[in-house]
Amino acid sequence: DYELCEEWAHLYPVPREDLINLHREHLLHLLEMGDMEKALQLLQRIEDPGVCLAISEQSLDQHPSLAASHFLADYLTAHFYASLTTARRNEIQALYIGSKVLLTLPELSRVNYCHLSSRPLLMLEQLLMNMKVDWVAVAVETLHQLLAGQEIGFTVEDIDSLLSKYAEKALNFPFTLKEKRS
Repeated sequence: DYELCEEWAHLYPVPREDLINLHREHLLHLLEMGDMEKALQLLQRIEDPGVCLAISEQSLDQHPSLAASHFLADYLTAHFYASLTTARRNEIQALYIGSKVLLTLPELSRVNYCHLSSRPLLMLEQLLMNMKVDWVAVAVETLHQLLAGQEIGFTVEDIDSLLSKYAEKALNFPFTLKEKRS
């Protein structure tokens, strides 16, 4: 049905907003089906860059699945980086990095941290508070790789500071240890 509507739009004038809605729904359908290749082809078929940007941003704002969000954040960063405001750019890059970190977690546990996908530093803190040390190690390694040369509102130093804070708390004993004498 989407393809038929797209053909119709080529033959007859369709209001811009209706065209954006059609392509957005088609794109979200393809992404939810896991067909990233067809989704990319759909975006490449759209001739007007303004329409393509609107479709991509609106699709991302619909909060699709983790893989779809990752795809859209990557696409927007790769193709429309200069067209985005600094705040929006940072938001999209944070979502890209957060979704990448989420993908490093065990699949069954991702749902517990999905709501933090646009706030990777907070996700890392939540993992620390939940004592998921092995997951934190993988997440930190991923963050270090992804943050190299990027500006998204936090730095590697912020990650190190967070780790130091929780390491200090882990070693803080609220009571004194007494020696047992035999």
